[in-house]
Amino acid sequence: MIYMLEDEAGIRNFVLYALNNSGFDAMGFELPSQLREAMEVRLPDLLLLDIMLPEEDGISVLKKLRSSRRTKNLPIILLTAKGTEFDKVAGLDSGADDYIAKPFGTMELISRIKALLRRTSAEAAADITCDGIAVDTEKRRVTANGSDVNLTRKEYELLLTLIRGKGKVFTRDELLHNVWEFDYSGESRTVDVHIRTLRAKLGSCGDIIETIRGVGYKVGTKHD
Repeated sequence: MIYMLEDEAGIRNFVLYALNNSGFDAMGFELPSQLREAMEVRLPDLLLLDIMLPEEDGISVLKKLRSSRRTKNLPIILLTAKGTEFDKVAGLDSGADDYIAKPFGTMELISRIKALLRRTSAEAAADITCDGIAVDTEKRRVTANGSDVNLTRKEYELLLTLIRGKGKVFTRDELLHNVWEFDYSGESRTVDVHIRTLRAKLGSCGDIIETIRGVGYKVGTKHD
């Protein structure tokens, strides 16, 4: 089930029609309060979330969803008329998994939905370990030296990307594309901010994330 929170009836009805005709079950809501009521009954597999809304803006809705244990891992794609890099980064840093600026094509939207659903459902069963860090990908649980580490979805995916590519140097653009599915040719601090908070949360284990000056980041080992 896909939920869509969009106050413009024309856009909402058009997208719901396209989704239902592409094999998805989809429901639309005009107001955040209506979405909250529906989520009390059933959580969706994915949420399409507009930013400019009555009652409260979409970023506020997003932050509340990410702060709740019940919805913190819900896949969310932002839909908005805003298209600047600042607005994209603001949405992604608030916890969105993807971002599509209006106007958008339904084929692109459906492709993004399918890609996000594949990414969030295709979890490996085995733990991944690296120098004191253990990642249980089935439960999305991370420990550092045996202690639980509470990561946001993007921090988790960033760590997983770096560990799975152990030894590979990832440029910032590669990390933006792989983790956020966001392409931007230019300077962006999104990756740097997330690396900084990720290192802090990992404590002494954060040292395995190395800065490669002028290039990007990699995971090495404390014994390299």
